[in-house]
Formats: sequence, C-alpha cells, structure tokens
Amino acid sequence: MSPGEHVGEEVRTLAYGAWPSPIDAALAASHDGSPEFVGFVGDEVWWTEPRPAEDGRRALVRRHADGMQESVLPPPWNVRSRVIEYGGTPWAGTVHHGGPLVVFVNFADQRLYRWAPGGEPRPLTPVSPAGPGLRWAEPALLPDRGEVWCVLEEYTGDGPDDVRRVLAAVPLDGSAAEDRGAVRELTDDRRRFVTGPRLSPDGRRAAWLAWDHPRMPWEGTELLLAEVGPDGTLSGPRTVAGGPEESIPQVDWTADGRLLYVSDRTGWWNLYRDGESLCPREEEFGGPLWKLGWRWFAPLDNGLIAVVHGRGATALGILDPESGEVVDAAGPWTEFAPALAVLGERVVAVGASPRSAPEVVELDAKTGRARVIGAEHSDAVDPAYYPEPRARTFTGPDGREIHAHLYPPRNPGCAAPADELPPYVIRAHGGPTSRVPLVLDLEIAYFTSRGIGVAEVNYGGSTGYGRAYRERLREQWGVVDVEDCAAVARALAEEGTADPARLAVRGGSAGGWTAAVSLTTTDVYACGTILYPVLDLTGWGPGETHDFESRYLESLIGPRAEVPDRYAQRSPVAHADRLTAPFLLLQGLDDVICPPVQCERFLGRLAGRGVPHAYLTFEGEGHGFRRAETMVRALEAELSLYTQVFGLPPEGVPALELTR
Repeated sequence: MSPGEHVGEEVRTLAYGAWPSPIDAALAASHDGSPEFVGFVGDEVWWTEPRPAEDGRRALVRRHADGMQESVLPPPWNVRSRVIEYGGTPWAGTVHHGGPLVVFVNFADQRLYRWAPGGEPRPLTPVSPAGPGLRWAEPALLPDRGEVWCVLEEYTGDGPDDVRRVLAAVPLDGSAAEDRGAVRELTDDRRRFVTGPRLSPDGRRAAWLAWDHPRMPWEGTELLLAEVGPDGTLSGPRTVAGGPEESIPQVDWTADGRLLYVSDRTGWWNLYRDGESLCPREEEFGGPLWKLGWRWFAPLDNGLIAVVHGRGATALGILDPESGEVVDAAGPWTEFAPALAVLGERVVAVGASPRSAPEVVELDAKTGRARVIGAEHSDAVDPAYYPEPRARTFTGPDGREIHAHLYPPRNPGCAAPADELPPYVIRAHGGPTSRVPLVLDLEIAYFTSRGIGVAEVNYGGSTGYGRAYRERLREQWGVVDVEDCAAVARALAEEGTADPARLAVRGGSAGGWTAAVSLTTTDVYACGTILYPVLDLTGWGPGETHDFESRYLESLIGPRAEVPDRYAQRSPVAHADRLTAPFLLLQGLDDVICPPVQCERFLGRLAGRGVPHAYLTFEGEGHGFRRAETMVRALEAELSLYTQVFGLPPEGVPALELTR
C-alpha cells in the first residue's frame, strides 16, 4: 500500500486514542534496535545487528563482495561484550591466509573466541570463578604477533566494585583458553577505566584513554601514549592531553603517524591533530563514551577525515584538515551514530531519519555518493502511518532553552473531533548524559498512529549542545530534567497542542528516574510509565550498582560526603506519600545497573496507599529490554495504562490490571 492509495478514501472522525492502526506491538518490537560496530574484514563490511525474535541476541553480519548478506554465527552465539555493563566493540576481523579471521566476545560466557568460515568458534580466553569473571572489549587483531590486544575487565571478588581493568594481549593460538597466566598484561591497573589501544601506523606507539572515579568519561579523561617495544611491551606511558575538566572520547592516528583526538577543552567536542584544532566550531565532533570503541571520526589514507558532527542532529561529513572545511554526505539521513569504519576512500556509517530506521550506509569519499549497503529499511506498513516529527525549542525556567522533538498524532484514515485535543506522552531519555535522535521509531508510531502524541525532551544535561548545556544537570539531577520536561508539557497544553488533563510522563533508566520524580513532585501528569529506574539514591552507588556508574551521583547530585541529605531528599522513594497518579513499573530481573531492589523499596513505601499501579517483571532481561516477547508485553501494558487513565476505548490489547 502506498500513501497515495488513501486519496479519495473517507476519513473517519474518531476520538484521539481510538484510531485503528496497522502498527501493533509485535511489529514495533521486531524493528527495535540498530546495527552497530561496523568494520571491514578485507574489503567486506561486517557489523552486529539485533535479533529480538532470537532471545534478543546480537548477530554478526557479513556483507560479501557481491552484496549478499549473511549472519555468520547461528543462535545462540551472541556477539556482545559486557565490559562496563554497557559494553564496547565486541569483534574484530582481518584477512589471514586468504580468508576471514574473526575474534569476538560471546555474551553468555564473555569469553573471547576465534572463528574462521567453515569451522567452529574456538575459545581464546578462560572462564574465571571470581564474581562475573573475565570480560573483553575493543579487540585489535595482530596476527603477525600472534595476539589480539584488547581491554580486559577482571573481577577479583563477588562485589560490583571488586574489579580491575588493564590492556591485555591474548594469544591467538588458544593457549590462554584454560590458562589465565598466558594472558599478557600490557599495563598496570592503576587506572580504573581504560579504552582499547590504538597502534600507530608503524606499530611503535600505542595511544589509549583512561579515567578514574568519581569522573565519568564525559567529565574528564586523559590521553595516554606509550612506546611499543620489539617484544610487544608498552613502556613509558605518559599523559599527552586531557585532564579532570577535559573530556576526550576518542583517539586515533593519521596515516602519517600524527595523533588525532576529540576534546571539549573549548566547551565543544572538536577535533585536534597533535594538539592543533582542525575545525573549531560550536558543534560536536564527539559525544559521551557510553560504549568503549564508539567512533565519531575515522582518518582516511589520503589525509582527509570522516566525521560524525553537528549541533543536536548529526551529519556524516568529510573534513579537510588543511582548510578546516567539512563536506557533508548527501542523502535522506538526518542522524548518524558514532559507528565509523574506513577503507581507502570508502566510509561506512550507520544513518537514520524520521522516515527510515538505522541503516548501514557507505559513502564514497571521492565522489561524495552515499548508498545503503546493509540493514536496509523497508516499510512494514504504509509510511502515512508514521508521525511527521519536528524539532522544537521551548523556554524553561530562567528563560533557558529546552530542545525537544514533537511527534503529533497521525493516521491517514482518521481525524479527531474539531473540539478535542490529543493526549500526549512526555518521554525522558536515559543517560542522563545522552540525547535522543529525531529518527523513525515504531514504538513512537505505535502511539501516534492511534492518536496519542509523543514529545521527546532533550532536557538540560543532554549532549549535542555543548558542555555548558550538559553541565546544567551538575548537582541538579531530579530538578532541571524534571523542570524541563514539565515546561515542555505545560507549553504544549498552553498552545493548544495537547490536552492538559491527559498528559503522561515516560522514561527508562535515568529517564525512569525523571518520570518517577515528576510523578512525586509535580501535578502535571495524569499517569506515568517507569522502566528499569533509579528510585533510591541512598542505595544506588558503590556496592549496589555496577562500577562504571557507581560514583556518577557525585556530579549529578553532589559529593555524597558533603550533601548526604540531598540523596534522600531527591529520591522518589522518599516522596512516595505524594504520589497519587496511576503508574506502570517495568523491570528486568537480571538488571545489575538498576537492580529490582530499587523498585521493591519504592513499592514498599506505597503499600496500602491505594495508588493504582502495575509492576511487571521479566526474567532473563537486564538493563533495557531485548527480547521480542518482553517488548510486546511492555508496549501493550503501556497502551492499556493510557486507555484506562485517559478514558479511551479498549484497544484490543490485554488489559493491564491496576492494583491499589
């Protein structure tokens, strides 16, 4: 069906929220996720791709020279690292003895494996009995040395803080598969966090990033440089850039051996070569390092540099470092992920738009032509059912700017009565140091095609708008984010875009925190959906959450030793007595980032208060849902909540039972 087929058809007048839609929860779940970690193996492009219907695994996909694509490892192989829990680059490949040689991390046991077509994966690393064991990320294949260099995260005990991280060399011959002593450590463990080593073109120097508690990588990192000896040892590591107030999220080398990195020393993540600014602009050429190995730039052999850059929305461009000029790729994509790989003049990236889900895109840096080569978007339904979003800037408290994306209701066969305003869901993104892109998301279309609007808020603290914008949240988490979401909700109501009596707030992880605080401290929302949230700051820290974020609150809330009362005062669990709005709480039982105990404490405080709510838990799910059946249940439950609270006709989804 094409959009044009609706021409001349009768448009029915139905209440907002009662519009029939071909986008069901199963369809939305099947299109969840994005290709990630693109790379070259010889002249072939490979990447990882989500498989919601296969227990949420990440498949490793190979694109042959003739364009044929295949998933090279069958289920249950799951190519995904758990380093710092959010993971990092889980695979690397090269051509060896005439064919592909690949190493990858398998999610279930976190071991590093070696694989070549026609054979079975062979483990390269051992299983450790201590805590969560040994984990690996950002592998760099060095077949001439007979090694793969990578980040090693090693648990030394059962607690989440009993962990060390080093750069390590793993033998490719499998001799370390049962022998931890055969793993050669390249650095000591004095630094709490490290990224994978980047070797100079001549192999004589290695560069990597490091940082320590309580800083997060978007607050302050250091760029380290060391000499690589003939025997493969690293000597004389020294800091050459960065510091406590300077964030460097990526480092690499030019073809002629000069050091390239991104730094926010000016307040914007810009690109530098041997310390010299290449393209000073008030826009970002980098971002928050949530996953080790994310790449916002990639140097080409001819001296040009592929870049993902922008202010808010991101474009794919080619930077001439001599002139400072950037030429952006032409095409329909309006957002690009930090996933770049280059070979010669070929640049591979992941791009998306409001009309297309994330796709693997190849740019010819010589001709400027870009095309889709993998995970190609296809319309599962008539795109007339997709929302037509637009970027908006709202005014918040003290006149500050708030960036948001508005997704009004849209359905080609339906219109609402002229005197009715639509319900709206205000969505707060996770992180909170992150940003939500303006791209096609069938979970959003699931609601907008039924007549429920959605507004996504890049509240103060979000990335993409400079360091000053993201530092608005410093010691103000639970204040600025909540105020900004409420300001957008109120503005939509005041301008006649949304029904002020039918506003909901929704968020997951850090967004779940924002949603919960919003419900307990404001009267803006009629209900809310809270997914795998932080709810009790007094417990969310060292010992209860994972190591990576265990001191995150030092900047988001304030030094725990200096302002201990603030941790209790900001927590939704402390204000459960103020909550009157119905809510849905969704939680993965295997979540180690925001563990179920957070939800249990919150619900314990609500016991007997008569607040309508539902608490759904999911076995086998961690932080963020990946399985199709989980996503279907969660999405249908959310819709059922809104139909009940907003007085909408039943949609035909299982009724969510609200208890008191």
